[in-house]
Amino acid sequence: MLQKPESGALPIPQAEREMDGSHDGETQPLTASQEMAPSPLLQESPEEDLGAVREEGASEPSLTPKGARALAAKTLARRRACRRLDRTVAELVQFLLLKDRKKSPITRSEMVKYVIGDLKDLFPEIIARAAEHLRYVFGFELKQLDRKHHTYILINKLKPIEHEEEALGGDGPRLGLLMMILGLIYMKGNSAREAQVWAMLRRLGVRPSKYHFLFGYPKRLIMEDFVQLRYLNYRRVPHTNPPECEFSWGPRSNLETSKMKVLGFVAKLHKKEPQHWPVQYREALADEADRARAGASVRARASTHLW
Repeated sequence: MLQKPESGALPIPQAEREMDGSHDGETQPLTASQEMAPSPLLQESPEEDLGAVREEGASEPSLTPKGARALAAKTLARRRACRRLDRTVAELVQFLLLKDRKKSPITRSEMVKYVIGDLKDLFPEIIARAAEHLRYVFGFELKQLDRKHHTYILINKLKPIEHEEEALGGDGPRLGLLMMILGLIYMKGNSAREAQVWAMLRRLGVRPSKYHFLFGYPKRLIMEDFVQLRYLNYRRVPHTNPPECEFSWGPRSNLETSKMKVLGFVAKLHKKEPQHWPVQYREALADEADRARAGASVRARASTHLW
């Protein structure tokens, strides 16, 4: 069982004053739109984005040089806008987690003033994406408390994935973080460079070496807890200069979860079906078949010994 981090006091911005209204009944759960932007789990790096821009321009042989430059500039601007939206979602998640520590309702005007700013026209998409990350990564459900006055609360009662609370350490937020890392590893071909893991954390608004009130020091949690408890393997990549290290699944993760479960977790974050990634889906099916055969073999040996 993973130990929970000690509580730490972090500053919360002074919210603007709003008139309180009466609640209008039951709280309303929030769900993400079906056309949300990609989760931080599978986002590409800026370098890869620039490469994609060059490829898009090169795939249009009929374009004049001026037209190709205009297309590249337009594509780059769109990608920058997407990255800004992703950063805003990550910042809103952290803001909501911090505000929840006071156990007081959170208003839409606070979110716009301190986080969203001139992206307020995208508020429905931003709040929906934040709700998804709060649910699956941190184990919280974001609910609308009062529609008239646009107030929200966090409910700390959900698990990041169903039926997994007793496995992988059993700690909701930390389980969500571990599942994110396992998902990144699986989607990257069963290993992920150390720099890719730290970059994913930053996209979530979590700094690897800075104290986080849910995770403690994330880098220490990963290197000392997840690695030492054998949820993750950590090794140096051969023939790299400067030296690079990578993570892969540890034996305990292979025992306590499966590729299909982790792929299902990734699919939920992206609002897609697992079949959206055919390579990983076929690998997960093969893994399920191997597990079924191994289980049948164990049961057969056990029944033989009984007789």
